[in-house]
Amino acid sequence: MSIISKSLQRIVLVGAVASALSISQPALADAPAATLHVQADKPGAAISPILDGVFFEDINFAADGGLYPERIKNRSFEFTDPLMAWRKTERGGAVGGLGISDASPLNANNPHYLHITVESPGEGFGLTNEGYRGMGVTKGAKFTFSVYARSDSPENQKLAIELIDPRNQKIGYAELTGFTKEWKTLSCEIESSATEPRACLTILDKSPGSLDLDMVSLYPQETFHNRANGLRPDLAQLVADLKPGFMRFPGGCIVEGRELSNRYQWKTTIGDVSERRTIMNRWNTEFMNRATPDYFESFGLGFFEYFQFCEDIGAKPLPILNCGMACQFNSGELCPVDQLDQYIQDALDLIEFANGPATSTWGAKRAAMGHPAPFNLTMFGVGNEQWGPQYFERYIPFAKAIKSKYPDIQLVSGAGPDPDGKNFDFAWNQLRALHADLVDEHFYRPPEWFLSQVNRYDNYDRTGPKVFAGEFAAHTKRQRNNWEAALAEAALRTGLERNGDIVKMSSYAPLFAHTEAWQWGVNLIWFDNLRSFGTPSYYVQKLFANNLGTNVLPATFDGAKDGLFVVASNQSSTGDIILKIVNTNAAATSLHVNLAGAKLSSSTANLDVIASDDLAVENSLDEPMKLSPKRSQMAVASPDFDYGCPARSLSVIRLHTH
Repeated sequence: MSIISKSLQRIVLVGAVASALSISQPALADAPAATLHVQADKPGAAISPILDGVFFEDINFAADGGLYPERIKNRSFEFTDPLMAWRKTERGGAVGGLGISDASPLNANNPHYLHITVESPGEGFGLTNEGYRGMGVTKGAKFTFSVYARSDSPENQKLAIELIDPRNQKIGYAELTGFTKEWKTLSCEIESSATEPRACLTILDKSPGSLDLDMVSLYPQETFHNRANGLRPDLAQLVADLKPGFMRFPGGCIVEGRELSNRYQWKTTIGDVSERRTIMNRWNTEFMNRATPDYFESFGLGFFEYFQFCEDIGAKPLPILNCGMACQFNSGELCPVDQLDQYIQDALDLIEFANGPATSTWGAKRAAMGHPAPFNLTMFGVGNEQWGPQYFERYIPFAKAIKSKYPDIQLVSGAGPDPDGKNFDFAWNQLRALHADLVDEHFYRPPEWFLSQVNRYDNYDRTGPKVFAGEFAAHTKRQRNNWEAALAEAALRTGLERNGDIVKMSSYAPLFAHTEAWQWGVNLIWFDNLRSFGTPSYYVQKLFANNLGTNVLPATFDGAKDGLFVVASNQSSTGDIILKIVNTNAAATSLHVNLAGAKLSSSTANLDVIASDDLAVENSLDEPMKLSPKRSQMAVASPDFDYGCPARSLSVIRLHTH
């Protein structure tokens, strides 16, 4: 994810985009029907089986407060303000004090902890955590409360754990005892008696004395695939339903950091969660109009969990690591080329962590976390979206070292944040000369630009590096996830798939956004503390990814085809012919289809359609499926048939053949 949204909002396309490509232009009422000729018996280039994937970055509270469902914010007291998200709670005349200490901490990566002193317990002295814009709980949901604790008080300490709703009513209760003089993990179960998106958690010490607490956790017992330290089920399932061919992680700009000290370092994100070092998220202060001073990364969702999630949803992992460059839109700090060894070694060690045997140094760490088998990593990204000579001074030694030890690993290299221009051209010239594997192109542009670029890859050099359209989204003037944007993306996707031999992968960005904690306004999936929904762009991607063919079928038009975009493919495993038809016109368009050489095995075809006359329509938490595909059966008597393309629509026709 680049940080140039403000400049993108000001982009003015120079030169008129052909009027026939404009979403808003109505079709001529008396225009003759177009004929689509598909050579069903002459399959062309193979389509990449991992063409459609997802890109995850911890922006918009995507990880902590989102996909990673820990309810306690600042659970390890390691934020810049160690008591951020916590407030003192005193009941019934309780007297005591709270403080942060670093004497004999839990471990070196987690040096701070909470010290509680209770002089008079009254009805309880302690503190309350606000959660991530509140805590989402549902009636009957069970959580595990856990904490690292110690106490040298002579009296037995007892903690009361309470879930509290915004009206200060108790909706869950548990007690915790068993404290010793040494750090020890204690836990108990707590069940919510109500559904509440803005609950909070109160911890009350009901005994005089002192107590040290660290790694305070309230974790749901229900997670995706019932994993320990697992993911939020509804968000994970929305991703799984896309059937992504790959998942790129962990970013994005957080890979780079504002400075190198704030970069993402994968080795601090594995092992026991108490030993993962919290850092400030680089989106914390990026946009002053959307400042989020409470945005930190606990790394409870770390590289092991990313790999595991990829495995669970059948997606190939694509990790991206820092190449010795901080974000060039911020400090632009550089690691000297002669000091890159640490960065390169981190990359080599990550590949060993993913693929090495359980007897290797880093493979043993993976096995110790419960996964002795390799994760079968086949791709690796060097840097996020760096540009210029400084990038290639660092990319070249990275590529040399990785290819020398792991020649089968496909490397993803960057072409910068823009889809054209001097830096883009320089990058491509360098990467062609280096015989690079995959070049990552990014484009956040207005819908009109997307429509003008449908044929972008038709004339790319088939013998050169392959393309990864790694970050894209159509940005409307008001930065909305509406049908105008999604329809333009659908048109471009026909071009990506039609060139599936050169465009090996593509992914929309960003993936997630919390409705009350977002920094970037255009996203694939939105959520609050209890609910979630896919945008129209989500359903466009789902239709394309769930109906991906194996080979492109040659398709040509006769007659008026203005505003129509089509890609045809076959599916070798099923024998299906798949037509994806995008009609950007403001009126329905009649289309005659001729499937040359096809022998239908059924007189009906599956038809999925997303359509709306209203380009401004959006989905929401209250209307999550307002614009989504409608499935029906379509009568098809022969390989020659007519189809009326609804106005402003994406249609996917799946025909069954011998």
